[in-house]
Amino acid sequence: MNIKLPKLITILLVIFVVLSFSFLPEAIAADTNNGAKIFSVNCAGCHINGSNIIRRGKNLKLKALKKYGMDSVDAIASIVTNGKNNMSAYKDRLTEEEIQDVSAYVLEQAQKDWR
Repeated sequence: MNIKLPKLITILLVIFVVLSFSFLPEAIAADTNNGAKIFSVNCAGCHINGSNIIRRGKNLKLKALKKYGMDSVDAIASIVTNGKNNMSAYKDRLTEEEIQDVSAYVLEQAQKDWR
């Protein structure tokens, strides 16, 4: 192989950067500030401070999210997208990016106990 050292280092750095971004947690990749705005407009009416005015046990507190297997951005995004029971689907109202943002925000807030 006749690759010069600087070129090899550049190739290795590019591979490292690509792989680093591939393994970023979803909550970091999402814009939780935008998620907060989306939550305020679309979700807070039923889920103020992570509660649930319709079904108290189905709130957005970390304990409940874990109990129902909803303690990941993907799981929350699925419910936001498709709805379930009394929860409306938002796939026709929010973009996929907005759904990821609000889902990341919900998980972040749950991990902070909505403080």
